[in-house]
Amino acid sequence: MNHRVLICDDQALMRGGLRMVVSSAPDLTVVGEAENGQRAVELARELRPDLVLMDVRMPVLDGVRATELICAADSAVKVLMLTTFDLDEYVLAATRAGAGGFLLKDAGGEEMLVAMRAVLRGDRVLAPSVIDRMMARELNGPPRRAPDPRLSRLTGREREVLVLVARGLNNAEIAERLFISVTTVKTHLTRILAKLELRDRLQAVVFAHDNGLAGPAAATNLTPGSGGSATKK
Repeated sequence: MNHRVLICDDQALMRGGLRMVVSSAPDLTVVGEAENGQRAVELARELRPDLVLMDVRMPVLDGVRATELICAADSAVKVLMLTTFDLDEYVLAATRAGAGGFLLKDAGGEEMLVAMRAVLRGDRVLAPSVIDRMMARELNGPPRRAPDPRLSRLTGREREVLVLVARGLNNAEIAERLFISVTTVKTHLTRILAKLELRDRLQAVVFAHDNGLAGPAAATNLTPGSGGSATKK
């Protein structure tokens, strides 16, 4: 399958570099370029891309607001934020706006392609430095507010899966840890997103961190095979 990609960055040189990266992949095609967020919203409506590569800081309309408008208009569009600014407020704002990933512009071409394909699959993508800081906050941060009431909708097994997603494990690793099949993990994830009213895996990661489900205390309650059979299904 060939995926259609829209590039949005206010720097022509960066757009050219991203075009070269995307064009090097046989399964990706550049269908348009935008120099600001407003133009990206217009082109997304006109061209209906599968993936938008979105800069954060731009004139006319910033990337976070553009992402919000694009995702609200078409939930099938995936957005990968590419930025020079490794700041948590951008990560959280972009995720809540609907972005499926956040990667720094100094990432290599191959790393970018891996991130694009992951976001297209619906997987979460976060720059390693962002994950490190999120984990540090779990260890050293102040006491949290009361947990979101939506957590009560989850079964014990679904909560376990959410904890492992937040700690950065992929579906195969979660399956191995909990002694269940990858298909069962995917089923749990679908139910988790529906019950928590979340768009995708990345929003689930942020939700879990916001509710204290990614630190060591949450992980201590994970027992392989708990909440189900100890054999793979």
